[in-house]
Amino acid sequence: MIIDCHGHYTTTPPQVGDYRERQKAAVASDPDHVGEKGRLDISDDEIRESIENNQLRLQRERGTDLTLFSPRASWMGHHIGNAHTSQFWTEHQNDLIRRVCDLFPDNFAPVAQLPQSPGADPALCVAEIERTVGGMGFIGINLNPDPSGGFWQGPSLADRAFYPIYEKMAEYDIPAMIHVSAACNDCFHTTGSHYLGADTTGFQQLMMSDVFKDFPTLKVIIPHGGGAVPYHWGRFRGLAQDQGLGRLEERVLNNVFFDTCVYHQRGIDLLLDILPVDNILFASEMIGAVRGIDPETGHPFDDTKRYIDNYPNLSQAERDKIFEGNARRVFSRLSL
Repeated sequence: MIIDCHGHYTTTPPQVGDYRERQKAAVASDPDHVGEKGRLDISDDEIRESIENNQLRLQRERGTDLTLFSPRASWMGHHIGNAHTSQFWTEHQNDLIRRVCDLFPDNFAPVAQLPQSPGADPALCVAEIERTVGGMGFIGINLNPDPSGGFWQGPSLADRAFYPIYEKMAEYDIPAMIHVSAACNDCFHTTGSHYLGADTTGFQQLMMSDVFKDFPTLKVIIPHGGGAVPYHWGRFRGLAQDQGLGRLEERVLNNVFFDTCVYHQRGIDLLLDILPVDNILFASEMIGAVRGIDPETGHPFDDTKRYIDNYPNLSQAERDKIFEGNARRVFSRLSL
């Protein structure tokens, strides 16, 4: 089996966007607007059409089997509105993910977004973890290190404010993918710089913290190939040494994993050359940030399976780990 650990519901029916626009209008007129969750009237047939013509079609064309599926990352929009806005939006998004996975149980498994909001206590997210993981069978979460959308106004992932989330992750034995949402700071392009910078920043915050000492079983995934981390592995090793933190490998590799959302062969080659096979999970982020055809190869940029297939220095056992075994180990609830 080939498990893609990083997929988003980027093809939702239009009613989802309409709901969000109404939320935006309400908080634009009153920043303290509370409102209510309300309803999203979307039929099963509409959901089937949105998936069958998109993610499911590409799964079949590219030879993957199961996608770990979460709400559209750029639409998490934690910077929009207030904590109530985020809570209602998050519940609807996660409810839709559950419906997709119920309609296509052999092809998708659910991963939740959290109702984060600038200035709100991260502990307020615990209830949604309990609702989705404890009550709805979700197998992981996405955790935003910057709910302010590019202004980095909140606490670091190293801060004890996040410890209630880590405690719940450890209790349920679920991983978190460290994933920001859209940038509202014009200095950043959402998918080009904000995502990759946040990946690198999240890794740095965690590697220099006591989080893994305090939560030795915690599992986090740094997406998009780890941002700058593999390319600058020597820098991070040196920083750990200079800070008296010990060997970087011993400090992070029991807890930190990296996906393969890297959209060219030499980038994947670098990832596989630098990091241990046991810390790499196959992923494509399909359908996501990059959707075009690479003119140099004639193949889609985000057909990342091809890059793994073309890397010459992997045994079959190592390929099996990247394509399936590591995902099952990190997402331990997948088999429940």
